[in-house]
Amino acid sequence: MLIHPNPDPVAFTLGPLSVHWYGLMYLVAFAQFILLGRVRIRQPHIAAQGWTKEHIDDMLFYGVLGVILGGRLGEVFFYGFSYYMSHPLEIFAVWKGGMSFHGGFIGVLIAMSLWARKVKMHLADVYDFIAPLVPLGYAAGRLGNFINHELPGRIAPADLPWAMQWPGIAVPVHPSPIYQALVDGVLLFVILWLYARKARPRLAVGGLFVALYGCARFATEYFRTPDYEVSAAGITISAGQMLSLPMILAGAVIVLFAYRKRNRQPS
Repeated sequence: MLIHPNPDPVAFTLGPLSVHWYGLMYLVAFAQFILLGRVRIRQPHIAAQGWTKEHIDDMLFYGVLGVILGGRLGEVFFYGFSYYMSHPLEIFAVWKGGMSFHGGFIGVLIAMSLWARKVKMHLADVYDFIAPLVPLGYAAGRLGNFINHELPGRIAPADLPWAMQWPGIAVPVHPSPIYQALVDGVLLFVILWLYARKARPRLAVGGLFVALYGCARFATEYFRTPDYEVSAAGITISAGQMLSLPMILAGAVIVLFAYRKRNRQPS
């Protein structure tokens, strides 16, 4: 059985300022967005749309606001409403962790719509451009959760080679943040990056991201201790799975719509 390293959540201090690993993981996420974005604008079908380095830098500012505001508000309203209403100042303590991907996803959609309107770029092209840049940033966030020993997994078989002794939990559990970093993050990145290297119908890349993330998150949620569960017709699903189901459906519809629309266009 592995033992969680349980590192100090504070990476270093600068006088009265404490820099947390969780915050550094977000900096890693934003840095990889810039680096991968600059690789992506060199792809011929992306360059033909007029993307520039300045677009990426400007878009990142909007994206950061969408991730942080949407992610935190999603955590408050989707997962911990009663707690945060009782401790309202904790809403601002983002360095302690607690960011909802689904909330951040909604926040980024709104932020990108505002940015696209500002630069007069087609919103679907913006979504398609950023979709392959998101999963590795998500993986970095899950590493931040792991460092903070957040999101412990469900009880794991003691003979599972990677079962982990989690801080504060007496029994071995699945290291669910690592699962989600690898499956929802790295694996999803590889699939999307390879798919998006060629020109695809407008919204196909963005739709594929939505559908695949929903599927990946639904699967990895089986190994994570749920924030809460919902039961209907004898079926029990976690909060994360409940929020992922609309993504699976919407993503599949978007991809189908994108290809049908392209096939209907006159040659």
